[in-house]
Amino acid sequence: MQRLKNPDISGKEYQEGEQLGFWNVREYVLFRDGHVCRHCHGRSKDPVLNVHHLESRRTGSDSPDNLITLCETCHKALHRGEITLKAKRGQSFRAQAFMGIMRREVLNRLKASYPELKVHETYGYLTKHARIANGIVKSHGADAFCIAGNLGAERLGEFFFQKQTRRNNRQIHKLSILKGGIRKRNQAPFEAKGFRLFDKVACQGEEGFIFGRRSSGSFDVRKLDGTRISAGISCKKLRLLEKRRTYLTEIRKEEALPPLPEGRGLRA
Repeated sequence: MQRLKNPDISGKEYQEGEQLGFWNVREYVLFRDGHVCRHCHGRSKDPVLNVHHLESRRTGSDSPDNLITLCETCHKALHRGEITLKAKRGQSFRAQAFMGIMRREVLNRLKASYPELKVHETYGYLTKHARIANGIVKSHGADAFCIAGNLGAERLGEFFFQKQTRRNNRQIHKLSILKGGIRKRNQAPFEAKGFRLFDKVACQGEEGFIFGRRSSGSFDVRKLDGTRISAGISCKKLRLLEKRRTYLTEIRKEEALPPLPEGRGLRA
């Protein structure tokens, strides 16, 4: 994360962070801001300085990029809702830290659950080298093939694409209010003509999913990428293949599977 802030960092600089030489975070933030209120810039003449969290401590932590210097006058006025700060917090690295923690946790759990598989981690540069050395065009499927390590295997040319779906529409009623103070329901029936939302069906010689349905029996059938197969086909022309699930699965073809170029294979 230090390298994300400073790409030129190296050697012992990793151990010499931005707070080097300061007793605590508060002292560093006051020094960084020049011991001047970041809102009024000293116009209030209040000598008492506070360190304010731009986001709450629970969500934003005590990281310096989440702290600014405010005089006590501005600090109290802010909490009374009398002023609004223009300052925004700096770059957050919560996502990177979370992924670093979870990557290690998932790896350890897999090792414990499947000791016979000899689970191990790999890195992007190894995947890239295997792909380039074998003349394979980059794609998610190609990366998975290289990560598996069996580069001599014949590729199927297909892969499974999954998409998570909602269980229902949370907006129960429409926003407009009709005469008599009645609000019309925004939800179609849970089941219409024996079909539910996101059921997998055969439609016009293709496999698709129900993205919209009407109680009259007219259905909107699409692929998982949103490509419409039919905008209003009758339910009588559909055949149910699979009831809806939380994760919908679709078989897709890989765009390009070039043959292994001569002389480009990995050497032992």
